[in-house]
Amino acid sequence: MTDEHASDQTPEDAGEDAPGRTEEPSRAARFAAHLRDDEVSPEVERPAVMVIAFEGWNDAGGAASSAVRALGTAFGAELVGRLEDEDYYDYQFTRPRIRSTDSHREIVWPSTKLYRASADGAEVDLLLVTGVEPSFRWQAFTADILTRAAEHDVAGIVLVGALLADVPHSRPIPASLSAQDAALADLLDVDEPSYEGPTGIIGVLAHTAYQAGIPAVSLWAAVPHYVGQAPSPKAQLRLMRELEDLLGVSLDVEEVAEEAQAWERGVDELAKEDTDIAEYVQRLEEATDTSELPQASGEAIAREFERYLRRRRRG
Repeated sequence: MTDEHASDQTPEDAGEDAPGRTEEPSRAARFAAHLRDDEVSPEVERPAVMVIAFEGWNDAGGAASSAVRALGTAFGAELVGRLEDEDYYDYQFTRPRIRSTDSHREIVWPSTKLYRASADGAEVDLLLVTGVEPSFRWQAFTADILTRAAEHDVAGIVLVGALLADVPHSRPIPASLSAQDAALADLLDVDEPSYEGPTGIIGVLAHTAYQAGIPAVSLWAAVPHYVGQAPSPKAQLRLMRELEDLLGVSLDVEEVAEEAQAWERGVDELAKEDTDIAEYVQRLEEATDTSELPQASGEAIAREFERYLRRRRRG
């Protein structure tokens, strides 16, 4: 006996691909393929991507630096270098710290650290750069960073930042990707940057990398300005998810997700105690709900499914 509905079954329903249908590569796969095309060292098995975040003006709520440090923790990153030139820092603005160990006390000076990491199954290796935004000699500092990139056969750069914005804490944190190279922006389906105005070291590095012919992508998250102090786990979580999609890696975000939920509940309680803030948040929510496209877009669903598959492969 045949099923009366069998004739309505599509190849997709049966778990098969439709004739002639090809699956579009993920953003991470397109990015890695682009970097391989630009790779000047054919002996390198997979391209290296430098992922950069700096504490300070580019790091609202500490979200960007926390997200990049989480990458390092996830993949057992090893320290491979430092930028310690004291001419880069104003020690009255970024002060050294005294730290005690079991046997002695030491002074920890501001610096920028470079870590190397590899993720099983990923299409790229990682060179992570974290530190404090320098106070002086930005052009020399930028040249120093790009020199280190060349020494480590870096094929592309991802610059991560977070900014204060008029967004509500109770809605998904907005994030944006951009690339100054029009061909790369088109390939990754991201915007070309349109911002004009004061910039931080992240903006300087992005522009200098573009001028040097290095594929560079900027990733920013918006942190509600009325709760802009660190930590900001909800913004960190959004950046970690965007890094997953761009780099093709899988991160354990369970702890950060729980912290983000607790953070949101805490801000809810604070808003209840101040009617002015509560009314302001409500106006932001209404403006966001009116202007945003539906979150469950086809692309968003596809990206979430890719994350699920990566986590399942990781076991």
